[in-house]
Amino acid sequence: MAALGKIRSKGVFLICIIGLGLFGFIAGDMFRSCETTGRERSSRVGEVLGHTIGVQDYQNYVSEFVECTKISSPQANEDQIRSMAWNSFVQNKIIEHEAEQLGLTVTTDEIRNIMTQGTNQTLMEIANVTGAYNEQTGRFDINKYNLFMKSNNMRDPDYDKRRKFALFKEKQLRQELLMQKYQTLLGSCVLSNPVEAKFQFDAANQENDVELAYIDYKSINDKDVKVDDSDLKKKYDEQKEMFKIPEEIRAIKYILVNKVASAADKAALTKTLEANAERLRNGEDPEKVVRESQSNVAYLGVPVRKSAFSSDIASRLDSMSVGAVMGPVESMADNSLNVIKLISKASLPDSIEFRSIVVAGNSNAETKTKADSVYNAVVAGGDFEVIAKKYGQQGTKQWMTTSMYERANGMTKDNATVFNALNTLSAGETKVIPLTQGSLILQVTDRKAMVDKYDVAVIKRDIAYSSETSHKYNDDIKQFVAANQSLEAMEKNAAKSGYQILEAKNVLTSQGGVAGIANSRDALKWVFEAKKNDISEVMTCGANRGDQLLVMVLTDIYPKGYMPLDNAEVKEYVQGEVLRDKKAEQIMAKLEGVKTTAQAKAKGAKLTEVKQITFGAPVFISELQAQEPALSGAVAATEKGKYSTHPVKGLSGVYMFLVKDKRTLPGKFDAKTATAGAAQNYLSNLSRTVFQELMINANVKDNRYLFF
Repeated sequence: MAALGKIRSKGVFLICIIGLGLFGFIAGDMFRSCETTGRERSSRVGEVLGHTIGVQDYQNYVSEFVECTKISSPQANEDQIRSMAWNSFVQNKIIEHEAEQLGLTVTTDEIRNIMTQGTNQTLMEIANVTGAYNEQTGRFDINKYNLFMKSNNMRDPDYDKRRKFALFKEKQLRQELLMQKYQTLLGSCVLSNPVEAKFQFDAANQENDVELAYIDYKSINDKDVKVDDSDLKKKYDEQKEMFKIPEEIRAIKYILVNKVASAADKAALTKTLEANAERLRNGEDPEKVVRESQSNVAYLGVPVRKSAFSSDIASRLDSMSVGAVMGPVESMADNSLNVIKLISKASLPDSIEFRSIVVAGNSNAETKTKADSVYNAVVAGGDFEVIAKKYGQQGTKQWMTTSMYERANGMTKDNATVFNALNTLSAGETKVIPLTQGSLILQVTDRKAMVDKYDVAVIKRDIAYSSETSHKYNDDIKQFVAANQSLEAMEKNAAKSGYQILEAKNVLTSQGGVAGIANSRDALKWVFEAKKNDISEVMTCGANRGDQLLVMVLTDIYPKGYMPLDNAEVKEYVQGEVLRDKKAEQIMAKLEGVKTTAQAKAKGAKLTEVKQITFGAPVFISELQAQEPALSGAVAATEKGKYSTHPVKGLSGVYMFLVKDKRTLPGKFDAKTATAGAAQNYLSNLSRTVFQELMINANVKDNRYLFF
């Protein structure tokens, strides 16, 4: 009992202890739950139709997309490829969802049939990379493709890449076929009829000539038209759907600093290149001089066509004599200083047919003995291919063109020796060429297309800013920001400090950067994390991440939905629409009761003649440099010799007209063809609208800027 009494006396204390224990247990679960949710959110690169796009899944797709695109388009910009990858990824998800709802599928048999036919454009892309095409038909060859996929060609260093490309394109083919099925189903919902088709045919083939009277809206001063807030609100509500925004938009004002070399930087580089030019004049090894000068252009040591050089170098070659050294000369095209030495110029073949045999021994003496033996056998009239097979080689003829080597980033001495021999040997001539490892018996069998070739040493250096110059740029902009801690202060003092305030009114997360500035993803993250009127720190960006400095002020935030009327661009547009309406009202009231163009002229209208007006295209008024769709319909509805029954409100003015002539162009109406054409026109417009709506309804969230 004493024990129970003691417990009762400590009741409140025990309840607190038990409560804290329960709270700890619950809080622990909550913490683990929040931690898990946090990890999930931190790995979401986006969302489509309520489904999360994991960063790893997306990254795998992008890596594959980029790698495969670069195989077929090596010069493609990687940022653009990544943007294409996102659009493709999202579109695939949306179409897959729609297809599932509609019961649309692409079967393995359908894929096989398409591949057997071999005419699909995607299959031709596969054929170009894998070599799986029929030389007679020029089509994709499924048998060659299957052989390629099974070959596991270890001797081809690019085999794995080409195989991945093919598999990726197969997946794309399936997506394309699913899209085609969806579009076909959509097309079956679009119908036309011969009556409508005949109307469209007549609209395009009936021409009208008119005498036109017009009063330009510009004839009324904007200040003479009263516009109040209620007018703007009414017009905004009428056209509100025009201002719909599918994702959040933010607006910024910013200063972008481009780092450029100072006069001292340029002088230092000029001095360095002058020393290198002197070394070339003194006959030093051009390969060594070019390499040690850190030139952007490697010295190959073989003759190449003029087109192999950048235009600033190529344009100077014909004005130079052999052995001459030019420079340093500045090229504005790529912001560089250049030194050029023309070592030789000769007329040489652009295409060379040759065959070769490589021999090697355990020592230089053995290699020479074998090479001399092969050379003597070939010169004596021996069968080249038979001799080659004794050394485990084919010895077959092959063609080499200058383009195969002239844009190389570098070349070994052995390669340069071989290419020089190929350029200079005459047809039928054979030569033994000692190599670092072994010897090459080389025979030229044919030469074609003689062209001028140049052996040129080029030292090309970018006129780049120094670290000292870079530090000055950094210090200057940081001092400016520190002294101007508001947008108003920045705008007031920017010009005095040599800066310009720029503006980006429509910044989206899907853009991957800010205002088209390279490597500005960090800046984009800031924009969508900042509050209105926040000023960013000075950020580094630019093609080489550091070439540019960026400081931003967040000026506006527009949530997903509708751009508000107080947005400057929206208000300007709406105000223009209201002004046009009110000016049209004034002009139409002025023209009330007018029955002829002469009467219209007396009321202040100007007269002109417009010919070949059809209902199918907007009328172009050359005097106003304006297109007027409404005028096309009004003219088509008016009989020949008749005057317009009422003034026509256009985009640039108000019009009245007399139809002087109406004629039908020659041509026979084909109901079947015209009906199909009308339906196709509707389908084109419908497809764009449908896919825009699908995109909006998919509620796509793009968080790529947080990851990449």
